[in-house]
Amino acid sequence: MSAVQLHQIRKAFAGTEVLKSVDIAVTDREFMVFVGPSGCGKSTLLRTIAGLERSDSGQVLIGGEDVTDLEPSQRGVAMVFQSYALYPHMSVYENIAFGLRMIKLPEAQIKERVQRAAQILQIEQLLERKPRALSGGQRQRVAIGRSIVREPKVFLFDEPLSNLDAALRVQMRLELIKLHKQLNATMIYVTHDQTEAMTMADRIVVLNHGKVEQIGSPLELYRTPVNRFVAGFIGSPKMNFLPAKVQRADTAGVTIGLPEGASITLPFVADGVTAGDTLSFGIRPEHLMETAASGAEGKLSGTVMVVEHLGGETLLHVNLDGDVLIQVKGSGESTAVDGQPIDAGFNLRHTHLFRENGEALKRLQTVPASAATA
Repeated sequence: MSAVQLHQIRKAFAGTEVLKSVDIAVTDREFMVFVGPSGCGKSTLLRTIAGLERSDSGQVLIGGEDVTDLEPSQRGVAMVFQSYALYPHMSVYENIAFGLRMIKLPEAQIKERVQRAAQILQIEQLLERKPRALSGGQRQRVAIGRSIVREPKVFLFDEPLSNLDAALRVQMRLELIKLHKQLNATMIYVTHDQTEAMTMADRIVVLNHGKVEQIGSPLELYRTPVNRFVAGFIGSPKMNFLPAKVQRADTAGVTIGLPEGASITLPFVADGVTAGDTLSFGIRPEHLMETAASGAEGKLSGTVMVVEHLGGETLLHVNLDGDVLIQVKGSGESTAVDGQPIDAGFNLRHTHLFRENGEALKRLQTVPASAATA
């Protein structure tokens, strides 16, 4: 078993608390991703699991064993860093074998493990090369191979792809997903790139200012964010947020006024919401239609300010009446031009409402029949 449990982890540097009572349970053989903006504490948390940082309080358990006070070498983890940190004077084979030689493993066993790792990572033909003769992606594979041969309980990755170009990052993401399935191991991965998190993770931990905002599958976080921070962080382009004044709140839902003056009743529980309150109305760019077609249940009217043609899709930057800017993601065949009026349609199931403190309102179990634009 290689499950990881973090209980009430706290850490401060120079009086500044960077981890605030963090509780996370990583299940055996899970691929979990820690994601959040720079400075949110995700790398510090990973280093705490590895034993490279000691928490001020709390417990770290790996495979059910309390490892809080153990040295890194005693925890059964292997860490892959952002920097490849390869020995330039050693061959690929020697770089991968170095850690095993340090623990005086028999040479025959070292050779077997190195050959197996090289086969998994498809770098068998590179074993005699020096790091200077490798590409960035090949160097990262060597760094991963150095971890594989240790046969750890848990693999830890600290932004390992951030030094690679965009195309190579996509390729390496796929390689890591395949590697996880092949090794059937527990992996914890840190990144600030929410696209990496969405495509790789079984579950994602969203961190902000040293606190866990939400833990869930990629689609859970995308579809049902618990607060405005998660809603804005998960998804690309990020969710549109519009100020909305509550006109009515009852069992039928919450009726708000949109920036251009229209009213709409949304299917959300009205607990604690009263007329006159200010909420944030959220809708993702991909859930807005370029035209308010017959199937649309609501619309946002404005003027196209900028058109970005991205090939398979088109991103429209729209100025709504009331001087509110939003983004609309259209098809690659969009014929929209700057200055063009637009009625961007949407369906109620894709809407979100957030209180002033950022908390998401809960959705009604069924959409009320009275929910319609005014």
